[in-house]
Amino acid sequence: MPGTFSQIYIQIVFAVKGRESLIHSSWEEELYKYISGIVRNKEQKLLAIDGMPDHIHILIGMKPSCCLSDLVREIKKSSNEFIKEKKFSNFKFQWQEGYGAFSYSHSALDKVIAYINNQKEHHKKQTFKDEYKEFLTKFQIDHKDEYLFEWID
Repeated sequence: MPGTFSQIYIQIVFAVKGRESLIHSSWEEELYKYISGIVRNKEQKLLAIDGMPDHIHILIGMKPSCCLSDLVREIKKSSNEFIKEKKFSNFKFQWQEGYGAFSYSHSALDKVIAYINNQKEHHKKQTFKDEYKEFLTKFQIDHKDEYLFEWID
């Protein structure tokens, strides 16, 4: 019987609205577990998740039947509601519009997973703004700075 076979690996990056540092270390692990559940419930495979107080990186193994924009919209909407329900933040929490999505080959997975799992150390040396612009350049994605995330300098 014929079937569909694929290996699609996508790193998703998105930020807190206004790039505010609202993801607190005391609840970030619970947030990541919740997001992992969303990804699994959408029948995708979560390979890595980590981030900083102002943004997160998610690496997924994606089925071709998945619509990436629908998945990201669900992750943002549901996790935003989760944060509000749990009263994790004393401030209004909201994800910024937009996201980055970057594809990888199977042979690059170990390196990408290590990179995502090392976010805290990585950002001691490089800002999120520089990191994100580096992704756009590396993946040759045309962009205009005024349409990127709202940056707090």
